[in-house]
Amino acid sequence: MDREGTSVPAFVVGSRASNLAKAQVREHLAPIRARFPEVVFTHRTILEGGDRDRRSLLSDVSAISGGSAFSTEQEAALVRGDVDVVIHSLKDLPTANPEGLVLMPPPGREDVRDALCGSTLAGLRRGARVGTGAPRRIAQLLAVRPDLQIVPIRGNVPPRLQKIKTEGLDAVVLAAAGLHRLGLDDAIGELLPLELFPPSPGQGALGVQVREDNQAVQAVLSTAGDTGTDREVRAERALLAELHGGCSVPVGAWAHTRPDGSLSLFAQVTSLDGTRRVSGTLTGPAAAPERLGAALARDLLDQGAGAILAAIRPTPAAV
Repeated sequence: MDREGTSVPAFVVGSRASNLAKAQVREHLAPIRARFPEVVFTHRTILEGGDRDRRSLLSDVSAISGGSAFSTEQEAALVRGDVDVVIHSLKDLPTANPEGLVLMPPPGREDVRDALCGSTLAGLRRGARVGTGAPRRIAQLLAVRPDLQIVPIRGNVPPRLQKIKTEGLDAVVLAAAGLHRLGLDDAIGELLPLELFPPSPGQGALGVQVREDNQAVQAVLSTAGDTGTDREVRAERALLAELHGGCSVPVGAWAHTRPDGSLSLFAQVTSLDGTRRVSGTLTGPAAAPERLGAALARDLLDQGAGAILAAIRPTPAAV
C-alpha cells in the first residue's frame, strides 16, 4: 500500500540534488518501471554536507557531519523512513552500513576509469595546472607526472569542467562514468590507464541502499541487480575496509570477472606526493569476493601500505 492507504505500491527514492545524481536515479529506475508499471516511484533530493560546503576539505566536512560528506543525510532520511531507497554513487559510500540498512546488488557498471579533460597526459606542458580535489587522483598524477601543479577543486561535474576556462587550468580529472551519464563524452581528452590510475573502489557503480526490514522494496529492486558487478564491487570495498580507508585516502582498486569465471582484483596505494607506490593483483573464486579483497589488502600492508596510509591520516587532535 502507498502512503495514502491505497493499494497502489509506491516508493520514495532519495538522492543528492545534482544533475548526475538525478541521472543515476533515472538510469536505475527505467528498467524497473518497465518491469513494474504498477509501482509509483517519486524522487526526493537531499542536501549533503559536501553539497552545502564547497570550500572545506572533504575530510573536514565528513568530520563535522559524523560520517560521509556525500551520504550521511541520505542515510539518516532512510533510517527515519522519509524515503524507501537511496541511490548513491557507490564510491561515495563508507564501507560500513549504518545499522538497519543494507546495500542491494547494483545494476551493471559504467566505465570505471578516470578521465583527463582538457588535454591528454602526454600533451600537458611541464608544470601544467591540473584540477582535482581527490587525494587518490592527486597521488596517482604526481606518481606519473611529478612536475604537475595540482589545483584543488570541488563541486558538481559541469562546474568543474568550467574551471578549465574560469581558473586557467590545463586540465581536470573526473570520473568517466559521470561524464558518460551526463552526455559529456566530448569533454574527455584521455581515459587514464587502469594500471597507473586504478579507480576509487566502487567507481562507476550505483550504491542502492534500503532498510533491512523493507522486504517490499527489496523484492522490486532485486530484479535489476547484476551478480557480476555485485561481486566485483564487494571485493573492492572489502579491500578498502581491511585497509581502514575511505574516499579521502589514495587507494585505487579494480576488480573484474575473468573469462574462466574467477575474480581478479588489482589495487594500488600511493603516497600523497606520488613518491611511493605499492600495488598487487590477486585472483580467486568469484563466490568469495570479500575474502579476495581482504587477502589483497593484507598483501599490500605487507609491502608497506600501512606506513603510507598512517602518514596521511590526521591525528585526532588535527581533525
